[in-house]
Amino acid sequence: MKKIIILLLLLTTYIFSNIKAIVSIAPELTFVKAIGGNKVNVSLMVQIGSSPHTYEPKPSQMVAIAKSDLYFAIGVEFEHVWLPKFHSLNKNMQIINLANNITKIEMKQSHHIHKAHDEHDNKDPHIWTSPTNVKIISQNIYKALSTVDPSNAIYYKNNLKLFLSKVDNTDKKIRKYLSALKNSNNFMVFHPSWGYFAKEYKLKQITVEVEGKSPKPRELVMLTREAKNENISAIFTQAEFSDAFAKIIANELHIPVVKITPMATNWSENLIFMAKTIAGEK
Repeated sequence: MKKIIILLLLLTTYIFSNIKAIVSIAPELTFVKAIGGNKVNVSLMVQIGSSPHTYEPKPSQMVAIAKSDLYFAIGVEFEHVWLPKFHSLNKNMQIINLANNITKIEMKQSHHIHKAHDEHDNKDPHIWTSPTNVKIISQNIYKALSTVDPSNAIYYKNNLKLFLSKVDNTDKKIRKYLSALKNSNNFMVFHPSWGYFAKEYKLKQITVEVEGKSPKPRELVMLTREAKNENISAIFTQAEFSDAFAKIIANELHIPVVKITPMATNWSENLIFMAKTIAGEK
C-alpha cells in the first residue's frame, strides 16, 4: 500500500511540476516535444485538418489557455485576432514568438491573380518549411524553456543538440533528392505554403490560388500553359483547401495531384517526401 501511495505522489509531482505549454499548429508540437521532452506538457490549438487562417478555439481549449505557462506563437493568421484574447484570459502566460530572428518573405502570389493584402497577410507565415528556420525556431524554444525552468536547462540543451542534428540530416536528404533535378526547378502548388522551402533550395513555387481565390477560366488556361512550359511533374494540394482547380490542370497535363500539408506533425518526413516528389522519385 505504501508503494502505491509513493507512486501516486511521484506521479502527481511529475504532472504538476511540468511546464504547461500551448502551440498553434502541429509542426510546433513536434518541435516543442523534441526539446521539452518529458518536462513539458504540450497542447495543440489548430487541430489536424483545420485551417489556421480561420480557426476559432473551442471552449475546452480556452480552459487550457487559462492554465498554461507558455504559448508558442508562430505567426499564423488566427493568432492576430486571438493572442490578445488569450493574454487577457491568462496574464501570467508568457507568449513566445518563435519567428524571432527570422526574416519573413512576401507571400507568393500567382502571376495571374492580384489581391490587396493587409500588413499581416503580406508576409508568408509558413516559416517552418525551411530547415534553416527550424533551427532558429528550435533555439527560440530552448531559450524560453530554459528561462522558465533553469534547473532543467542542461536537459533542454541536450535535447536541442539532438534535434538540430535531425534537422541537419533532413536537410542533407532533401538536397540529395533535389540534386537529381534535370529539367526544371519549378513546382506547382494550389495554396502558396512552400515559399521558404523554395527559397532554401533555389526552387520556384508556381501558385494556382492566393488567399482562397480560385483562378478564372482565362487564368486557368494560362496556368495550364505555364505548367506545361515549366515541365511541372505534379501539383501539390492541401486537405485544408479545395483541389478542384488543381485537378483540372493535372488532368489536362496528365500529371498527379499530390496531397501534402505543411501542417503535418512528421515534419522531417514531410519535407523529405516533398523533395522526393519534386525530383520525380517514387
